[in-house]
Amino acid sequence: MKKTIVSALTTALVVGAASTTFAATNPFQDVPSDHWAYDAVAQLANDGVIEGYADGTFKGDKQITRYEMAQMVAKAMAKQNVSGNDKALLDKLSAEFADELNNLGVRVSNLEKNADKVKWNGEARYTYTSTRDKSAAKDKVNDNDLLLRLEPSAEINDNWHVNARLDAATDLKSDQSKSDVELKRIWADGQYGNTNIKLGKLPMQLDKDLLFDDEISGASITTGKDLKLTLQAGRFDLTGDTNNKAVKVKDAAGKYINDTASMQSVGLQYGKDKLSLGAAYHNLESDNFKNMANYRNGEASDKAQIWSANARYAFDKNVALAGTYAENAKADNYKKAGSVELDYKGAQDANKGTWGAYAAYRHLGQNVAFDPSYDGAWAGTKGWEVGTNYTLAKNTVATLKYFNGEKIDSGKDAEKLFGRVEFKF
Repeated sequence: MKKTIVSALTTALVVGAASTTFAATNPFQDVPSDHWAYDAVAQLANDGVIEGYADGTFKGDKQITRYEMAQMVAKAMAKQNVSGNDKALLDKLSAEFADELNNLGVRVSNLEKNADKVKWNGEARYTYTSTRDKSAAKDKVNDNDLLLRLEPSAEINDNWHVNARLDAATDLKSDQSKSDVELKRIWADGQYGNTNIKLGKLPMQLDKDLLFDDEISGASITTGKDLKLTLQAGRFDLTGDTNNKAVKVKDAAGKYINDTASMQSVGLQYGKDKLSLGAAYHNLESDNFKNMANYRNGEASDKAQIWSANARYAFDKNVALAGTYAENAKADNYKKAGSVELDYKGAQDANKGTWGAYAAYRHLGQNVAFDPSYDGAWAGTKGWEVGTNYTLAKNTVATLKYFNGEKIDSGKDAEKLFGRVEFKF
């Protein structure tokens, strides 16, 4: 049985999925206000029975499947205060679509209230890197990795969600799993107007590209609209980065010394139209800093105090120029980091054939850029980086990056080729 989405609205309206007055705003650009189904479409969208497509259209003349119709019936079943006559018709519809509803996880006799509250996203990806470091004992290292990442999100109520990230990785050189499935992040996320609250093991909220591509165990609060204030505090794992060996200090027994740092950060970020400006301050404390080679010339310090600033300007929808700078006031050496990047377009996951490219210069002093996220340049290097990405098919993106520069401490050549294919779901 197939019918158009617009004709299916009649069924949905009969079973009480829409109210008797139609004052809702229609979110779909392809349903004009003089269309016979305008009011019904608007109210059903407002009630959450229909969602439309990602490009903002409704596509009312498109043929729908039994499965799609069953989704509408399931959402209609979730409505409260259905009249007796409508309840009888709803029971007939639920019997007709019993198999499809069962596949959706909906019990016809007793609809599960939380059926739509848990969502799963994720990706499977292959990554190849070839790194040349003339200052290392082995000056060339090639890696082939597979990663499966799952990112569930569960709705608690109108204001709160719980989010998580689980990773499972395999090294193709040895065909061995790097570890068991690892819970990388889990945090509660609350939204109250223009204020966002995060609690748990959450993504770094400030300077996550230049300084900290990692998680913080603690809390953050961001408030504001065009001008946003962010406060975060918690523990930061200093051993999380595989590139920055400088922060990995071991004792005589071979164990890492105080591998976490207490961290407090504050940041201001302004963004409107084409311009974005921001500044931040981070205070980190750990005995690890006392033992880091070349951290200070004189008295040891257990602190890192980092100031940062960033700016970005979009000339049009395709071209943007961005820059960021940071300095560690407690370090005497390798204490500065910065990046200037010119971006052109960018691959869009859902749109096949879209692409982007960039060119950048990076300077990543290892006593301030503890865990940068650029994939090309790494902590302790400086030089030029170029890259491109392309959407091969819907939700399938290929990325290629190349970095050519030198190690900051030794001046010896450093180079990396990075390639990745991501399958997103």
